[in-house]
Amino acid sequence: MKWSPEQDAALKAVDQWLKMGDRQVFRLFGYAGAGKTTLARHLAEGAGGEVAFAAFTGKAAHVMRQKGCEGATTIHSLIYRPADEDEEGALVFAIRRDAPAASADLIIIDECSMVDEELGRDLLSFGKPVLVLGDPAQLPPVKGGGFFTEAEPDFMLTEIHRQAADNPIIRLSMEIREGREPSAEGEGLRLISRKDITPEEILAADQVLVGTNRTRKRFNDRIRELKGHTDPTPEAGEKLVCLRNNKKKGLLNGGIWTVTLRKAPRGGLTRMVVAPEDGGKQATISVPRGFFTDGAESVPFTQRRGADEFDYGYALTVHKAQGSQWDDVVLFDESFAFRETAARWLYTGVTRAAERLTLVR
Repeated sequence: MKWSPEQDAALKAVDQWLKMGDRQVFRLFGYAGAGKTTLARHLAEGAGGEVAFAAFTGKAAHVMRQKGCEGATTIHSLIYRPADEDEEGALVFAIRRDAPAASADLIIIDECSMVDEELGRDLLSFGKPVLVLGDPAQLPPVKGGGFFTEAEPDFMLTEIHRQAADNPIIRLSMEIREGREPSAEGEGLRLISRKDITPEEILAADQVLVGTNRTRKRFNDRIRELKGHTDPTPEAGEKLVCLRNNKKKGLLNGGIWTVTLRKAPRGGLTRMVVAPEDGGKQATISVPRGFFTDGAESVPFTQRRGADEFDYGYALTVHKAQGSQWDDVVLFDESFAFRETAARWLYTGVTRAAERLTLVR
């Protein structure tokens, strides 16, 4: 493959880092369409050892596999192993030295801004060289993330390669990043007004993204109504989003889950068995009922203690969607709510779409 001078320089910089072995982490950052994943895959092919690909969420790992990063998994799956069972028979995970990370010669992490300090330090404890990929044009990491983005990149890719620049979604992200008015319509990209979006289009999307929690709750309520759900608490088949990490259960903030079984409520807790969006082990969760009926902000700390935190996931905020990507996204532009980070909010939302994006303005 013919590399651009910038891409060739990046490959040489990473190769030098691997040969020197004096630093455990190399930060390869770049804008959407700059070829970070393509370069990482090429590096893996020539590394001469076992390379492990991983990302924070199962969805992001799925996107890596689609881009040719064979065997990509979550960081959690890479470094933790089932260690025990809780009182309900659900698996409890702990860091294990026989986890897959132990046999890797190089670990490549995508969407690294999502990684928090605890997860990052557990990953580095295996002593393996870690190449992390990130995009500084996106929103700052959600609370708790940013372990790998607190330092400057070792190499920054700024040039968008020709094939990516022909993609309307990438062109749109370039317009936003450069401060221009979004206009780049094309195959797979629509810019429409709110009055023109139909309920059928919203229901057909893989993911609906919005700006504020107030809008998110309103859209989740409306989508559930359109789908025929009348119970205020989740029913089998419903889509949920995790709101707080719990590494012992394998629950990650922003992860998408589907309810597979409702269990009898207990002491104000809604109890369910849920399955991760892109495969993996199911989990048993107990969530205060108020998360679904009144919103997370209404649930006092005394009820949260020891409980899991989930909400409906049909509509997500862009902040909660960081680190994931879907084929077909409907994005309601609420960038006006974010003032100084408005452009980064819109850029992050746009780049959550892999193939089709409807931007509703």
